[in-house]
Amino acid sequence: MMNILQVSSGKKVGGGQKQLENLCLELNELDKEVKTFILCIKNSDFEKYLSKKDLEFDSAPLSFNLDPRFLRKIISIVKEKKIDLIHIHGSAALTLCIIATKLAKLPPFVFSKKTSFPIKNRKQTLYKYNHPNLKKILCVSETTRKIASESIKDHSKLVRVYHGSRIKNTDPPFDLRKKLNISEDKIIVGTIANHIRAKNLETWVATIAEIINIRKYENFHFVQIGSFTSRTENLQEEIKSKGLEASISMLGFVEEASALIPQFDISLLTSQSEGLPQFIFESFFYKTPVVSTAVGGIPEIIKDGENGFLTEPFNSEQLADKLIALQENPELGKKFSERSHKIFLNNFTSRKMAENTLAEYKKVINGKV
Repeated sequence: MMNILQVSSGKKVGGGQKQLENLCLELNELDKEVKTFILCIKNSDFEKYLSKKDLEFDSAPLSFNLDPRFLRKIISIVKEKKIDLIHIHGSAALTLCIIATKLAKLPPFVFSKKTSFPIKNRKQTLYKYNHPNLKKILCVSETTRKIASESIKDHSKLVRVYHGSRIKNTDPPFDLRKKLNISEDKIIVGTIANHIRAKNLETWVATIAEIINIRKYENFHFVQIGSFTSRTENLQEEIKSKGLEASISMLGFVEEASALIPQFDISLLTSQSEGLPQFIFESFFYKTPVVSTAVGGIPEIIKDGENGFLTEPFNSEQLADKLIALQENPELGKKFSERSHKIFLNNFTSRKMAENTLAEYKKVINGKV
């Protein structure tokens, strides 16, 4: 039996949390000898989300960075469940696990690096990422692996493991056109992204302004789904100041939001930094053409003009060009979608992610690192 503790410091439900859920579901199906447990933050959106899922989890308060209640919970689960390996999700979770090693003997760690942010050149940060208990760093893309290699002494720790999606054809929570009163002649451009800095929704607003106000296209409607944050008010004010309210619907968090992707005519991502977003994988699966900024690992899965369109980050004019090009050439969008769907099935399913991750678990547990 292999007992794995998944430790998450994420409060919101985003792509990283969905990826963690998918990984656990796949591992449980892939090998009956593997048992997964999740530790999350008490009273977080992620805990509420997990409470509706068929996964074994526990939670602990994390009211401040080094909350001893969370540390004690890590240690108690390790002892109670006889944990063989801890898989860590999030920089804050890594810090907590490293500190917990000062209080108790813990099994080896694996860490998922899901973003392309460089590791900060600080003594304490470099210490935790090079800690002897951290045996593997699973990098979401080759770009992420290369960036991380600048700060990791032992490069053999770094392994590229692409994320994947576990998608079942589920009924959508509602009909977008009916709910939002969008006429059939309108092109729905959809974006699923929480309102955080990395997603750069300021460029999303600027792109819409370019299409609606400057180029005078009237047949687009932009739907944005994702948790509101402290950045939301400024976004809403910018939309109002540009007179874009009639062309935009911001829905906030929606359960099973990915099931709405088949209703998008185009998926749009305007991020300034990424690992590999679930939204793109889900769009591939549902055969929705993608326009995205070329950041993080995205150029590893989208080749501009072959299975989607890529632009420079922050460039609203380029993004507008690509959206208009797909609007004017629907057959091109269909070609992109078919190619991307095949790429997804061959390379980016959650099953393949779980197989690759399990192989790394076994290397660590068997001491082959």
